[in-house]
Amino acid sequence: MKDKDSVLQNAGINTRLTHIGNDPFDYHGFVNPPVVHASTVLFPNARTMETRSQKYTYGTRGTPTTDALCEAIDALEGSAGTILVPSGLAAVTIPFLGFSAAGDHALVVDSVYGPTRHFCDTMMKRLGVEVEYYDPAIGAGIEALFRPNTKLVHTEAPGSNTFEMQDIPAISAVAHRHGAIVMMDNTWATPLYFRPLDHGVDISIHAATKYPSGHSDILLGTVSANAEHWERLKEANGVLGICGAPDDAYQILRGLRTMGLRLERHYQSALDIAEWLEGREDVARVLHPALPSFPSHHLWKRDFKGASGIFSFVLAADGPEKSRAKAHAFLDALRIFGLGYSWGGFESLALHAYLNDRKVAKAPTDGAVIRLQIGIEDVADLKADIERGFAAASAV
Repeated sequence: MKDKDSVLQNAGINTRLTHIGNDPFDYHGFVNPPVVHASTVLFPNARTMETRSQKYTYGTRGTPTTDALCEAIDALEGSAGTILVPSGLAAVTIPFLGFSAAGDHALVVDSVYGPTRHFCDTMMKRLGVEVEYYDPAIGAGIEALFRPNTKLVHTEAPGSNTFEMQDIPAISAVAHRHGAIVMMDNTWATPLYFRPLDHGVDISIHAATKYPSGHSDILLGTVSANAEHWERLKEANGVLGICGAPDDAYQILRGLRTMGLRLERHYQSALDIAEWLEGREDVARVLHPALPSFPSHHLWKRDFKGASGIFSFVLAADGPEKSRAKAHAFLDALRIFGLGYSWGGFESLALHAYLNDRKVAKAPTDGAVIRLQIGIEDVADLKADIERGFAAASAV
């Protein structure tokens, strides 16, 4: 396998996705690793049990199945280690708990995933951590917000629902000068299109529920750390006793094999539809980082290798009183797009984004924000469905 590993280091992404994560000859040549269900693990003698001097000691500390997925994620992230947790939200909350303490100050981007904000405003507040929200466009200007007790900076690029980019290298450089750890929710890009640890981030977070799964039927999160912070992340995970299930790990590992091909389809279809939407009178503006018209497009172009299948547009409205009604009419008229909160699966989805929780970053005021997850359906059919939505909205 070592010879194969050296070849894979210089191989294309789809070749790597096909082969990373396990050696079939560890399992009698079977292509996929077995699903090992475990709680209790036996030891050969008392001394080994006392010293825990064998690879597996208890189900919460990993199995060959979960290790196979962790090794694959490490290969993609360039990380020293990865933990698996039951959801994308858990992937955010565990490093928050592991790297902050009462009396600390944390900086969190204001375009953050809504449940992350709720966790910060409730659990972190009760634990005595002060959370301050910052503008996603702040870049190196974040230095003005640092205090002696600032220990953590949480980033997300692009931002949830409105897709603002962040200058991750600049923010990371400032944070490290002040001794703070940098976390990033990189679910949108996946490590195929952006590798956070290569840009100064310490902890990379993904909702594997999304593109790694690809089929809208698994909940799982991954958290990957650089060498400096891996041991503390692993300790926090062990103390909390939160782990991903082997059946779910197996399904995510299987989804990884086709993620490159699926992402390419999501990327191209979403960009096609975004460009089409830009030319329509029904649309006030399109919020997609890969469009040259997008305010922080230059950051996407500089740092990212591609874009995924989720973006938003502002549905033009005559005034705020009609905005909600138009949004509901648009969504209710859709027949191919489903109305659902998640994304990253094979099917297209749509929702009306609610942005009333923003503290610093301004939400669009020129109409309702409609978020689209572009699946792998034919683009012509998706455009026809969106036309149905526009027709219904124009009648309001």
